[in-house]
Parts: sequence; C-alpha cells; structure tokens
Amino acid sequence: MKLHRVRIWDLPTRLFHWALALCILGSVVSVKTGEMQWHFRFGYAILTLLVFRLIWGFTGPLHARFASFPPRLRTAWRSLRGQQPHRAGHSPAGALSVYALLLVSAFQAASGLFSNDGIMWDGPLRKLVSGSTSDFITGLHQSNRIVLLALIALHVLAIVWYRLRRGQRLTSAMITGDQQLSAPAEASRDDPAMRLRALLVLALAGALVAALVR
Repeated sequence: MKLHRVRIWDLPTRLFHWALALCILGSVVSVKTGEMQWHFRFGYAILTLLVFRLIWGFTGPLHARFASFPPRLRTAWRSLRGQQPHRAGHSPAGALSVYALLLVSAFQAASGLFSNDGIMWDGPLRKLVSGSTSDFITGLHQSNRIVLLALIALHVLAIVWYRLRRGQRLTSAMITGDQQLSAPAEASRDDPAMRLRALLVLALAGALVAALVR
C-alpha cells in the first residue's frame, strides 16, 4: 500500500506538546524536592502554554484547531474497537485524551493560584479568597495532581498500544510533524508566517498570565 506523508502537526503545536510535558515534569519534581519557587515558575509556564493552546485552537492551522477533532464519545468507542477508519490528526479516542489532559492541566494550574502550603508559600491570588476556601482549593489541587498523573500514564499506554496493535508511530509524528496516511489528506500550514503568528499568540498568552499573577 502506498503511504502519503502529510504535514499534520505544525511546529508551534509540537513545541507546545513537548514544552507542556517538560513543565509538568518540572512541576512535579520541584514540589517533591521542596523547590517551591520553581514550582510556581513551572505553574506560570504551564498556564501560559495552556492559554496559548486555547487561542491556537481557534487561530492555528487546520489540524491544531479544536474544530478538527471534536470530542465524541460514541465515535471514540468505535475507534478503539477498530470500527472507524484511520484519519489525519487526532483519532476520536485521542481527541478525548487531549481534551481531558488540557482540562485537568488547566484546573491544576488555576487552582495553584489560590493554594497555600500552610507554612510560608501562598499562590499569587490566595488573598482574593478566605483561608478556608484556600485550604479547600489546596486539597483539590493536591488530589487533582493524582488525576493528572493518571491521565498522563494512560496517554503513554495509549501511545504504546497504538504502536503495537495499529502500527501507528504517534510519537515520531509529534516530533517530525508528519503522518504516514493511506490516503491523501489536507496538510496543516507550517510556514514562517504561521510560526510568527504563534509567537504573537504566545506573547499575548504570557502577557495575560503575567498580568494575572501580578
């Protein structure tokens, strides 16, 4: 069967993916080692990346847009059972995974703004809520970390499953940006103009987060 190499993931989307993974890792390591200053920095970086991805989901190229991978439970279930043909971009099941990770990551970053460690560290928005409310949000922040790590583990297992059962190299596609497809598909724009647009969106996201935490 002839395969068609198609640019699916633009460079900004790929950089977002790996930067978010590294920042989450840094956030977990920093809190475990008691480096709370770095924990906050990683949290701000995660929030900036998520704001970027939200905007990019409406202004980015074809396969980065949320409209290209709507969350559909029934379609995702059929995809897992092999009843849906392979398509460009996220599979239906992969789309659900992406939305879940983005939502849980966003809650983790946002809740951290109002949290406290009960000793000396407070989130930048801690003073906007009462002490009891901050303690409640802190509990949610700590519990949600487990949910986030579980979703990441499930995400990794799904990548392995797709490689072994479907022969799809999802990791390499997120590195090179290209997918090998059995039929031609419309590619995502990944030109200098699109990358400049991404830089502007990232600058806007950074400015919004900086204004929020200050």
